[in-house]
Amino acid sequence: MEKRQLGQSPIAIPPLVFGGNVFGWSADAATSFKLLDAVVDAGLTAIDTADMYSVWAPGHKGGESETIIGDWLASRGGRDRLVIMTKVGMDMPDGKGLSAAWIKTSVDRSLKRLRTDVIDLYQSHKDDETTPLEETLGAYADLIKAGKVRAIGASNYTAPRLREALAVAEAHGLPRYVSLQPHYNLVERPLFEDALEAVCLEAHLGVIPYWSLASGFLTGKYRSEADLGKSAARGQGVAKYLGGQGPKVLAALDAVAAETRSTPAQAALAWLMARPSITAPIASASRVEQIEDLVKACSLSLSQAQIAALDAASA
Repeated sequence: MEKRQLGQSPIAIPPLVFGGNVFGWSADAATSFKLLDAVVDAGLTAIDTADMYSVWAPGHKGGESETIIGDWLASRGGRDRLVIMTKVGMDMPDGKGLSAAWIKTSVDRSLKRLRTDVIDLYQSHKDDETTPLEETLGAYADLIKAGKVRAIGASNYTAPRLREALAVAEAHGLPRYVSLQPHYNLVERPLFEDALEAVCLEAHLGVIPYWSLASGFLTGKYRSEADLGKSAARGQGVAKYLGGQGPKVLAALDAVAAETRSTPAQAALAWLMARPSITAPIASASRVEQIEDLVKACSLSLSQAQIAALDAASA
């Protein structure tokens, strides 16, 4: 499977990143092991997670996803062929934010859970305006120097704050973010396209959007209120797409899928992969049979007319 360079970094990743938010939540440990085996065997060797996955689930405290990945790595080996991405900054039971102290505490916890010596891409999960950018980037500099982190990325930043972080890095000789992880898909375009996309292109940042399938809506699984009960974990998150342009986007995906003998999910992911600013979308699965869509999307090439049709439906 082809590899794409992650911004201005030595890290190369496949055209799709597997999202580890499901591990220990909608996929138990045994299922998570099967999912990881399947995606890696298929060449999807980049895994994205976060320290706080899945703190939202009853009885969870965060770190569940990282722990499962670490247990799987200890069982299977092969760390050198994987790109492991995790994040820091969202609310955990005993802390949050991007202070130097919290970052240094959090990275050691993540490394221990992941059972690895180094995190390939360590990402600021969300901006922390209470901590000076110089302090945050200085902490990352120390982690890179110590060999605990290879590169750093940002997630959920506004365009002005992302520009500011890049300027601070340059002015003070600190590590710069090499990537952005934004919320972006066919039914959520403006947040990224209106301002962030230009910053990423100008600064040569890798872009690895999350919720690439809009919590499953773009698979075509949810087309009416009655469909929301198909997944307790996802149903609530897709209800907002049933109105507005949502049905129009699904109709366009259905048409492209019919023309390309693919599925709506494959077409939605292929649309993202075809966009010049995108390095690799993040997508996840909670059942092994769903992985086929992700793998096939990586080799699906859409025509300019098909891309235009999806652009028009989702504009």
